[in-house]
Amino acid sequence: MRPNDRRYRESHEWAQKQGDVLAVGITDHAVEQLGDLTFLDIKAKVGQKVKAGDLIAEIESVKTVADIYAPMDGEITAVNAPLGQDVEPLGQSPFEKGWIVKLRPASAGAYDQLLDAAAYEKGIAH
Repeated sequence: MRPNDRRYRESHEWAQKQGDVLAVGITDHAVEQLGDLTFLDIKAKVGQKVKAGDLIAEIESVKTVADIYAPMDGEITAVNAPLGQDVEPLGQSPFEKGWIVKLRPASAGAYDQLLDAAAYEKGIAH
């Protein structure tokens, strides 16, 4: 079971409340599907306004390149720049050390519209 302290998107991003911002990353399921991670290119910049579904990063593995999307509308408040130099923490601990950006949501209700852990689990079980 994935952590219940955050919400999820079907495209395998997670968002966790941290005060008035959300930490955003990718799930352990995404990491497992990608295989050995080789590089993270964070496209989002601090201060940038994003819409739900906007590209915020690209993750490369030995198998493929995958896009990472903003889970909701908001403003980027921080990027985890060290992951661009060393993606290993993301592969080892996607829920703790693997946050990619922090986002201040444009609306308070957007977070609650994301999937809870049980719904995400159900979606990836198919």
